[in-house]
Amino acid sequence: MIVGQGIAAVLAVAGLLVTAIPAAHADTATASTSSEVTPGAETETPSLVTGLNEVASPTGTAADAARGHLKARKGRYHIADTSTKDLASTGTTTEKGGRETVRLQQKYKGVEVLGGQYLVRMTKRDGKRTVTGTSGNYFTELKLDSVAPKISETTAIERAVGAVSSQLGDGLLRAPAEGEKPGKVQLAGTAGAVTVLPQGTGVLTRHVTVTGTNPADGSPVQQEVYIDAHSGFPVMQYSGIQTFGAANTATGATDGSAAPAGASTDAADQLIVKGSGVRYNGQKVDVNLYKDSKGLLQMIDYSKRAAGSPYEGPMIATYDARGREASGASGVWPVGVKYFQPATPELGEDYTNSGAVDAHWAAGKVYDYYKNHFDRNSLDGKDGYIYSLVGVVSNGQPYNNAFWDGTKMVYGQGGGDYRTFSADTDVVGHEMTHGVVTHTANLVYAGQSGAMNEAIADYFGNAIDLEASGQSMDDPEAGLLGEDLCTTLSPRECALRDLNDGATTSKDFIGVTYGGDNGGVHLNSTIFSGALWDMREDLGAELADQIVYRALSAYMTPLDGFTEGRSAVVAAAQELGVTKAQLKIVKRSFDAHGIALGWEKALGVDTDTILSKVNISGTGVGAGGGKYAVSRSNEDGSEPYSVWLGNTSDKGQPQLVSANNGNYNVYADTDGKTVVWADYGSDGVRIMARPVKGGLTKVIDGVGTNISGLVVDGDYVAYTAFNPQFGVTNVRYVNMKTGKVGLVDGGRPYNVSGLPSIKDGKIAYVKLAPDANSDFQLGVEVFDGATGAKTQMPVAADVMGVGQTAITDDGVFWIEDDDATDAGQAAARRANPDGSNPVTVTPEAGEGSLFAYSLTASDDAVSISTALPATTWANETMMKLYQVAPDGKGGSQRVSCNRGEQAFGAADEGRRVLWLDGTTGYTELVTRERPAGRC
Repeated sequence: MIVGQGIAAVLAVAGLLVTAIPAAHADTATASTSSEVTPGAETETPSLVTGLNEVASPTGTAADAARGHLKARKGRYHIADTSTKDLASTGTTTEKGGRETVRLQQKYKGVEVLGGQYLVRMTKRDGKRTVTGTSGNYFTELKLDSVAPKISETTAIERAVGAVSSQLGDGLLRAPAEGEKPGKVQLAGTAGAVTVLPQGTGVLTRHVTVTGTNPADGSPVQQEVYIDAHSGFPVMQYSGIQTFGAANTATGATDGSAAPAGASTDAADQLIVKGSGVRYNGQKVDVNLYKDSKGLLQMIDYSKRAAGSPYEGPMIATYDARGREASGASGVWPVGVKYFQPATPELGEDYTNSGAVDAHWAAGKVYDYYKNHFDRNSLDGKDGYIYSLVGVVSNGQPYNNAFWDGTKMVYGQGGGDYRTFSADTDVVGHEMTHGVVTHTANLVYAGQSGAMNEAIADYFGNAIDLEASGQSMDDPEAGLLGEDLCTTLSPRECALRDLNDGATTSKDFIGVTYGGDNGGVHLNSTIFSGALWDMREDLGAELADQIVYRALSAYMTPLDGFTEGRSAVVAAAQELGVTKAQLKIVKRSFDAHGIALGWEKALGVDTDTILSKVNISGTGVGAGGGKYAVSRSNEDGSEPYSVWLGNTSDKGQPQLVSANNGNYNVYADTDGKTVVWADYGSDGVRIMARPVKGGLTKVIDGVGTNISGLVVDGDYVAYTAFNPQFGVTNVRYVNMKTGKVGLVDGGRPYNVSGLPSIKDGKIAYVKLAPDANSDFQLGVEVFDGATGAKTQMPVAADVMGVGQTAITDDGVFWIEDDDATDAGQAAARRANPDGSNPVTVTPEAGEGSLFAYSLTASDDAVSISTALPATTWANETMMKLYQVAPDGKGGSQRVSCNRGEQAFGAADEGRRVLWLDGTTGYTELVTRERPAGRC
């Protein structure tokens, strides 16, 4: 899914942005004369109301008063049912000056609506309550016939795990580790609540959290997957791990709701011990330790508890997780993990080099910052415990990252030039601020809302670091984050981000799918954080910090995008009483970074758009014979996907070819004569076929599990299906003329096949199978559907991975990785259909090499999708299309210079290629007739 604006940043809905209008134009009967009402997008409930001064009930809870206010003013808010059944309180935040903010979660017929939060702001003084404003997302257009799922939890979990499995990795089939067999389960799904996605009239889903280990690199997996509750198709997924950097790692902190087994939280016999240690940077600092009843010292800080309250209040605990796998610390506690237990209060060199001193000391500094500046008690605002796990690894190797997993902070053991990731205070501040965000606006960690989540974590992480170090914002390096993580690199060379990088929407925003950086959460974050940084420079730290915190705690809601974020900050500044000159500075800061109404329209492309805003996720495009086939939803994204057929020349109007049966119709492909697709229903997946010129639509095959890679040519159809019996994938084929159905590899145990292509009854695919010695061998094979004969392609004997195939009249193409030392690069190879005349189309290393991920081919050109390893997120690491001649001569050229992600390339005739492009922030079906050349 390519992301868009506001709610669309997560749901790919076409957001309609509006400016604030005077209350007299919106609701003169009920709004105060000095108030402003901003209409909501695709809802009757306003997204922002400010300047109110309306009496609320002083008795009962703040939540009762908030619901009473909304009920009494239905003409303004249009919320039909304000009872606890459909408007449940998620909590009330109290701040200085008697300010109260109530967060209310929308439910539809008792089912939670993702991102449906509405806020009521009040003041309570001298026993009186006054409503000062409201904001958020309440979706009035939801209309579902039933909220009872048709698919079971078991089916939803199976589909979710399959969807995550297909997204992980580097696009290549690889052999299992020595001593292991294919099909080893590394992912598990846990069913959550039934959830309504607020797209149009609503999409009922089952929410599944998939956790485990990425088989490609050992990094932790925690994917939030939403499965359509009627058809079983995965309509949305994103990572729940909120990382600091963009390497294959994670970042974390906790609210203290649960302690690991064996960890004592009984403070009855507590004894605070004053200790000291040396940080990575050589600074000697004081740290608070705890001596238990047995006289053992532990890295626990009880000093934040109020005098006279030995059993109540925060606890800051730092755990020794050295050598523990990051995947075993994401969303769970590693078995047997213990606090760091120093022998003496004077912490030695081991506690410096492990990162324990930095993590423990900095956690205290972050707590103090939020307490002293905003009177916030810990991350959850309720004095919840703060846990840090220090020193995790990935596949036994250094893990250069840190993450917040929703409950705790996890810091990776550094490698190469990197120290352990707790070594920089702004990293600790960043991760702990993710915890604050979780317990306030809870910005969904995907798309623009995820980029804002990152931006706010960066902003406050940087603010905390500057305060702790005494560094001035005038310092040219003051805006750097992660600059102290390296042992030899300079701060600017080491830093992972710079708040003062001048990023703007017009020149730097990158549209990307959730498979890439969760929809651009790091890529696009400095656009928003840069605006906040500019505001801090011009207004001063204290006022700017108060404004940003108030916007976060009292205005922002989970699905807000950049424009809504700007409105929240401006409204918070006005509420805090800034002058006209100061308000001008706030608005100017966002203007300077291009965050203004309609900014998405300024993003240019060099391609021809065939279909705009197709609003699809997880399914691509097929092309051949001058025709294309692609799935498409409606404008608001609420309609199950249907398949459309059109001309690649963009002449004429596309036509709907699938039935509007409430199922998801996906993975479409065409050869110009036949169009095929998969129909996902509650009782299974059907493979459908229909003549391009019209005629009867037929069910040609069906399975009960996830499929992918559907292709057609002539009488033959092939696709990859998951085999639940052995936990592997197999290529299945259908002869539409005879009705014969089979598996190219026979479906034998531990045989794996996938990534098929097809031409004239011959199916090319990658495979993994045991040899006579039970050693697993990778290869590329061509299966002849007419004779059953198989032809091996000439892959290297020591091949490490094989990827997407393509077959044309003249040859077979595939991706091949033969070298473990080339940082993710892979070659594109070619051979004749009989396996003779092998050619390297693009080399794996050296001049002309590419980070090949996938490919598609016509008789005249090979188009290669590249995806660089994400050691840092940048436009260059996003999936891009290159084109080269079939013999490799002349080298490769960029197909398009568009800035966004270029996914699901599909070759047509000649050099024409189509793909799904994310440059504009929406999913657009685009094409080019020839390469753009150099970019």
